[in-house]
Amino acid sequence: MQSHFPKNFIWGTATSAYQIEGAYNEDGRTLSHWDTFCQEPGRVRGGDTGNVACDHYHRWREDIALMKDLGINAYRFSVSWTRILPNGEKQINSKGLDFYSQLVDTLLENGITPWLTLYHWELPQPLQARGGWAERWVCEPFTHLADVVSRHLGDRVQHWITHNEPWCTSLLSHQQGVHAPGWQDWNAALRAAHHVLLSHGMAVSVIRQNVPSAQVGITLNFEHATPASPSPEDLQAARIYDGYYNRWFLDPIFGMGYPADMVAHYQQSGHLPNGLDFVLPGDLPQIATPLDFLGINNYTGILASAPLQADGLPAVLPCSQERTDIGWGICPDGFYNLLNRIHFHYRPARMVITENGASFNDGPDEHGQVNDVRRVRYLEKHLLAVQRAIQNGCPIDGYFVWSLMDNFEWSWGYSQRFGIVHVDYATQKRTPKASYHFYKNFIQSN
Repeated sequence: MQSHFPKNFIWGTATSAYQIEGAYNEDGRTLSHWDTFCQEPGRVRGGDTGNVACDHYHRWREDIALMKDLGINAYRFSVSWTRILPNGEKQINSKGLDFYSQLVDTLLENGITPWLTLYHWELPQPLQARGGWAERWVCEPFTHLADVVSRHLGDRVQHWITHNEPWCTSLLSHQQGVHAPGWQDWNAALRAAHHVLLSHGMAVSVIRQNVPSAQVGITLNFEHATPASPSPEDLQAARIYDGYYNRWFLDPIFGMGYPADMVAHYQQSGHLPNGLDFVLPGDLPQIATPLDFLGINNYTGILASAPLQADGLPAVLPCSQERTDIGWGICPDGFYNLLNRIHFHYRPARMVITENGASFNDGPDEHGQVNDVRRVRYLEKHLLAVQRAIQNGCPIDGYFVWSLMDNFEWSWGYSQRFGIVHVDYATQKRTPKASYHFYKNFIQSN
């Protein structure tokens, strides 16, 4: 497949701190709510934890060498809040900042632009113990994190992402209970969503004050919802799922407030017994602080069908018969439609694909090679969808493959592999897969 992307296109790959770093109790790092969650029986498949993960904390130079060989010009990573602020608030751990400072310097020395995500789901346990994202006060410690990190790294880091996937931080974690802290409380989940968005708006202002030349955005995760049939009931089901997953976050970020149809639906379902009582004067303008770019994460889409379930959400099925090993449908056309819809409806100044990838659990063959042809096909189809969207006018100027390497996949533990580099967790040996070589050649062909 030949690449026909703009000349200065950003080619990258992405990771997150808890999924790769390990060293969970070294050099002053304290526990996050994910460390605690992993210790609760039945929360994570196989009882897995991020205690060691990919040992990136000790092997980061080797990992940057892989990035340089890959030919990317950007790397998206996140910081561990408790590595920098062990108590979650005031006290600064200089060893934690030094680690990220070294990482940034070495990336730049190798011609790789750092893209820093402040929050990829690691809330300090002391803050979670006081209620975490369900409580409004948590916005202040997060804003302090943004201040500390941007003051220390802003002379070298120009690309900043406040939050990764607020839907996961709030609804997946507080309503479905799949991620830390594992709650199943609709009202707490919707409050958490608001506080994540509010803290985003607060952090944007702080980063811009500390780094006047910064490019600042937020990364949302999206699923394109297709009605299972043309019936009015299924059309309505898809609209509700889209409101639940996509519009609840897009609309306020782009100055439209919370979608009125979803507010009414949540009230009717009993999820907002007191309405939007957690939204105070000034919150919505703060959330809608203009972005320099919108980060877009997409892996799959769904088919939505009536009738609605007891929780007020539609029944959902994978978007296609072709699935990844995690069970998600493969639907590049839905990705293309999603990109166009975001552009034409919300008009972000820039769009960056901050995560796109697939879980296929191929391991080394008898020759030590990992021939993950299914991932290669997935990436081909999705890169083509991005290319078509650009040709259609979408202002997309970057693409980050998820992920650089196999890693701790949250509640799935180590049972799912998303990397373009295989990791043998027993030995920590890294083996570039066929998808790594595909991506390398694809970048070179641009």
